[in-house]
Amino acid sequence: MSDSTGLYVVVLAGGISHERDVSLRSGRRVADALIAAGHRVELRDPDAGLLPFLAERRPDVVFPALHGSSGEDGSLLELLAALGVPTVGSSGAAARRAWSKPVASSIVAGAGIAVPESIVLSHEAFRELGAASVLRVVRQALEGDLVVKPGSGGSAQGVTIVGDPNDLPRAMVDAFTYADVAVVERRIVGSEIAIAVIDSGDGPRALTAVEIEPTDGVYSFQARYNAGETTFYAPCRLDEAAVQAVTDAAVLAHETLGLRDLSRVDFIVDGSGRPWFLEANVLPGLTETSLVPLAIEASDTDAPTVYDALVRAALARG
Repeated sequence: MSDSTGLYVVVLAGGISHERDVSLRSGRRVADALIAAGHRVELRDPDAGLLPFLAERRPDVVFPALHGSSGEDGSLLELLAALGVPTVGSSGAAARRAWSKPVASSIVAGAGIAVPESIVLSHEAFRELGAASVLRVVRQALEGDLVVKPGSGGSAQGVTIVGDPNDLPRAMVDAFTYADVAVVERRIVGSEIAIAVIDSGDGPRALTAVEIEPTDGVYSFQARYNAGETTFYAPCRLDEAAVQAVTDAAVLAHETLGLRDLSRVDFIVDGSGRPWFLEANVLPGLTETSLVPLAIEASDTDAPTVYDALVRAALARG
């Protein structure tokens, strides 16, 4: 339990997803920030010993820094709630909504946020109906360049921009490597913008918008986590009206999906200034090259202050 030096916080990092290494980096950064804020912190991997450990040690707060299915599909979050351990982040139900990109897109579209036209394909349907026939229909229905991505997951793993129709089969195989559902959507050309949304108890607010400009034009896994492969602009270079539109859309998406504490909502803002929703992340990357720390730094605050507020909000919520 807590003592005079602060709260006892367990940071969860690692897991067995494709994003394990990223999660370990995020967890270390979160732990360092919480230590700087005066808390006692222990890093734990979500392994078979985790639940007995939490039941025995009863930390004041758990701060998940997990990426991929091990943290973002809602399962672990519901188990933590069942244990009665205060936890930073969204509920299991909200995490499930955001984890499924097709579900999240449908929900935010219902709130009036623009979403790229898309076709969602299960791996089973893709096989049973015949890949050639399915892709022929897809190409007829969605004109121009396409984006193919797994229906769940993060860090741009399995995501392909398809300009040549001949590359579409390979892109589908790549997407199905990471999920049983693939999304094929019309590519929106514009500025890629990430909005961190923070709520430490007084309502959600958007931090400074971060613009992403990858060196090779694609914000791939490598571009996300290798220094020097992407140029970030915080604040972004959009005009005031476009910034207001995308930040409003991010907060609306956060609220509509029922998210809590911390999220990152990603958009493409087209040439007319209209934001197009891509996805919402309930446990976004918090590494040294991640977008949320950049947004925090650009918003005249720092990670220890923000993460301290989040753990205290989680404790107050119970």
